[in-house]
Amino acid sequence: MTAARARLAVRVQPGARARGLVGRMADGSIKLRVTEPPEDGRANQAVRELIAERLGVRTAAVAVVRGAGSRSKTIEVTGITTGEAEARLARALEGGGTRGDGDDG
Repeated sequence: MTAARARLAVRVQPGARARGLVGRMADGSIKLRVTEPPEDGRANQAVRELIAERLGVRTAAVAVVRGAGSRSKTIEVTGITTGEAEARLARALEGGGTRGDGDDG
């Protein structure tokens, strides 16, 4: 049996003052901010960590599969479906994307 895989389109603002989910772009992609600069893969790692945190999966389950050198990226998440991922992100956005599950502030 093949593991579920979600594909998500994201637009990243690296080097931001605060990290978090911002909202939806007109094209449906998810806009997010990370504080790390786009150097040596640091922003991509921060994107993986942020997406994993908001989806409740391990960072190892999140990969940048397209756009590693671009602000527009395709993220693949192993272990959940695209529908599950979208629903979890919608809940995170409703709760104010810069906050996690309540434990970080």
